[in-house]
Amino acid sequence: MDSVIVIVKEYADELIRLVNEMSPYLLLGFLFAGILRVVFPRRMITRYMGKRNFRSVLNAALLGVPMPLCSCGVLPTGIGFFRSGASRGSTISFLISTPQTGVDSIFATYSLLGLPLAIIRPFVALVTGVFGGAMGNMADRKGVLANDETAPMEEEHERSVKELFRYGFVELLQDISKWLIIGMLVAAFLSVVIPEDFFINGISSEYLAMLLMLAASVPLYICATGSIPIAAVLLMKGLSPGAALVLLMAGPATNIATMAVIGNTMGKRTLRIYLASIIGGALFFGILMNEFIPREWILQSIPMDLHGIAHQHPMGWLHWVSSALLVLLIVNGYVMKASVRRRTRVKNLKKTESMKTNIHTFRVEGMTCSHCKATVENGLRMNPALKEVVADPGQNRLTIEADSVDEETIRTTVEKLGYIFRGRI
Repeated sequence: MDSVIVIVKEYADELIRLVNEMSPYLLLGFLFAGILRVVFPRRMITRYMGKRNFRSVLNAALLGVPMPLCSCGVLPTGIGFFRSGASRGSTISFLISTPQTGVDSIFATYSLLGLPLAIIRPFVALVTGVFGGAMGNMADRKGVLANDETAPMEEEHERSVKELFRYGFVELLQDISKWLIIGMLVAAFLSVVIPEDFFINGISSEYLAMLLMLAASVPLYICATGSIPIAAVLLMKGLSPGAALVLLMAGPATNIATMAVIGNTMGKRTLRIYLASIIGGALFFGILMNEFIPREWILQSIPMDLHGIAHQHPMGWLHWVSSALLVLLIVNGYVMKASVRRRTRVKNLKKTESMKTNIHTFRVEGMTCSHCKATVENGLRMNPALKEVVADPGQNRLTIEADSVDEETIRTTVEKLGYIFRGRI
């Protein structure tokens, strides 16, 4: 019993240290995310991605690197760009570069992994995005795709200080909080259970470790920010910097759901280019790091001792206040989500009871956040025959009020928005 208590206490201490170290940088990142949202509205971004040339590909990567969108948010955005006239290459570039990093994860990377990786990570995201986009344009022999129909973009958001804080500290935090929490919990667990010399004595080959990281990262989803504490702990346990970079690249950029939607919406050829760019880039830059950057240089740059001395920080009060504020914001986000779901259920129930013949329910997969909900609802509301549209990402449910619906039209619109339509429930 005593040993269990010791382990639990050690785990709690490790988790608190992780949260304290990351929270000031996360809050600063959320602030910058809100500023980007207000200064660079999404409609403005599409103007720089339309041509089938290197400049459009580079513009897409440059715009994607600082954007704080995880793969669930970037997917419908990228597909929307593509359906609105963006070239295949620039769309691939955006889809590759955006989820790997963002202003929030850059600050968080600096907080746990130090300045070198905070610089290397966005650079690698930029290069792999440009490479994948260039390959996409080369493969697209027909040139710029002619879109007979364009997917509706999300409604223009308000450009104000209120919108800055609403997006940065409410919407974005709601979207990544689940994976941020999971990342910290897993990192603290790994720090407690993995022996200090595991990757030194347990896995003799640095390149075998890279392949293992790749095999674990590609099918699973880890957000760009949530992957940072995991990488920090594994580095301290002896993982090579190259293998850690593979985790930081492939984890946020790929997962099974993303691959399924890209293949279904943009074609198998685009999916192959997308995966080849990410996997090839991860291995290439991982090898470069192992060969040319000393492990000690990376480890010495990590400003946090994961085993107990980092809490003696001259600005420790700032870390504690930031952690408390971060926790309150995350709790507020979950409370708001629960309130919205409750109101939606009540609204749907009332409508179902009063107009049973006019309620149509469908299963739609791939919706994972508030951005997905808004994209589906705004896209379908362009159809004047639909009186009301309510998307529920948590239940993979789409509820439509209409006298009658053309299921094939609903399917086409949903798939153009980048989601998977499964038919009626």
